[in-house]
Amino acid sequence: MNTMILPGAPWRHQPGLDRLAATLGPGNARFVGGAVRDTLLGLPVTDVDVATPHAPERVVALLEAAGIKAIPTGIAHGTITAVSSGTAVEVTTLRRDVSTDGRRATVAFTDDWREDAARRDFTINALYADPQTGEIFDYFGGLADLEKRHIRFIGDPLQRIAEDHLRILRFFRFLARFGDAPDQAGLEACTARANDLMALSRERIRDELLKLLVAPDAVRVLRLMVERDILKPVVPEIDMAGVERLAALADNEAAAGVAPEPARRLSAVLPADAAANEAVGARLKLSNAERQALASAIRPDLAEGPLALAYRISPERAVDRLLLAGDAVSAMAVADWTPPRLPLSGGSLIERGLSKGPDVAKALRRIEDRWIAEGFPDADRAGQIADAVVAESLSRDSNA
Repeated sequence: MNTMILPGAPWRHQPGLDRLAATLGPGNARFVGGAVRDTLLGLPVTDVDVATPHAPERVVALLEAAGIKAIPTGIAHGTITAVSSGTAVEVTTLRRDVSTDGRRATVAFTDDWREDAARRDFTINALYADPQTGEIFDYFGGLADLEKRHIRFIGDPLQRIAEDHLRILRFFRFLARFGDAPDQAGLEACTARANDLMALSRERIRDELLKLLVAPDAVRVLRLMVERDILKPVVPEIDMAGVERLAALADNEAAAGVAPEPARRLSAVLPADAAANEAVGARLKLSNAERQALASAIRPDLAEGPLALAYRISPERAVDRLLLAGDAVSAMAVADWTPPRLPLSGGSLIERGLSKGPDVAKALRRIEDRWIAEGFPDADRAGQIADAVVAESLSRDSNA
C-alpha cells in the first residue's frame, strides 16, 4: 500500500512550526485533525493542532529549554499552547478516555497513537501527519471516507454519542460542511438519541447550531434534522417552514454575493415572532449583538427604501432585513454603502433663531427625515431644509 503524503499548503510554512517539531523530536509530533483534513480537501487552515506522546510536563520542559513560550491553557487535559516564532499551536498529549458522562470526559495520558485516534468522533477527524515527512497516519479509514465525503463515527455510533452528546450536532454540522450521503448507522443513532441533547449546556448547542447554519449544505442537512426531530428537544421552534425560509434566504444571499451570517440565518429558521425570537435568544444564551440582530430582522420597516433603512439601522442590519424579505438587489446596493452624516447640528439651528431646549431636537429630527426622504442631498440643500423647518417652528411659536 502506498504511503499518502500531506500536500504542501501555506500554513505548513508558518514560522516556528519546524522548530516546534524539532523540539518535540522525531516521531514525537504529528499534525492532527482539522489541519490535516482541510489540507486534503484543499481548504484554508487557520488552526494547527499537534499531538505528542510526551507528557504535558515534559512538553513544557522541552519548549522552555528551546526558548519556545509554553502557555498551560488546558494542562489538566494535556494541552499546552506553544508560541514558536510568533505562531501559536496547541500541543496535546495523546489521551484515552477513562470515563465519560455525555458532557465531559476524564482522560488518562497514553503513548499509543491508535488509542488517541479511537477517542475522536469521526474518522475524517482522526488523521495524523508527520511534520517532517508529511506521512499520513489513518487508523480508522478516514482517508477513504474523506474521498467519499462520508461522515462516519469511529466505532459504535451509540457509544460515541453516549460519551459526548454534542456529537449528534457535530455529525450534522460536518455533514453540512463536508458530507455527501450520511452514514446510515450514524444517522439512526443520532435520531434515537436526540433527547440526549437536553443534557448539554445551551452554549455548546448554540455554537454548533450557528456553525451548522452557515455551512455550505445547511439547507439539505437542516431539512433532514427536522424530518427526524433532531432539534425538537432543544429548539422546537425550528420546523419545515423555517427550512424553506432558510432555502429562500440562501438563494438571496447567493444572488446578492453576500456571505452567510449566523444570526441572519437563525432569523430565517425561526418564526417571525418577537416573543419566540426572544425566547430562543435567551435559551441559547445568544450574545446581545446576536439577540439584537434577531429582533431587528423581523421588523418589516422597508417603506422608506433600502438606503433610508440602512441609514437608520446600519447597512449590516438592513442587508439582513432585505435578504429575508427577498430583495437581493437592494441588499447588494446597501452592503458596501457608507451612510453619510447629516451636515447640520443643533447649534446651527440655534444660530437660525431657535431657542435652546427640546424644540431643537424635534426640529433636527424633522430636518433629518426630510433629508433622508430627498436622498441625502448636500450641505447646501440640507441648509435649505433647515431654514424651512426653523421658519415653520418659529411661525408656530408666534401663532401659539
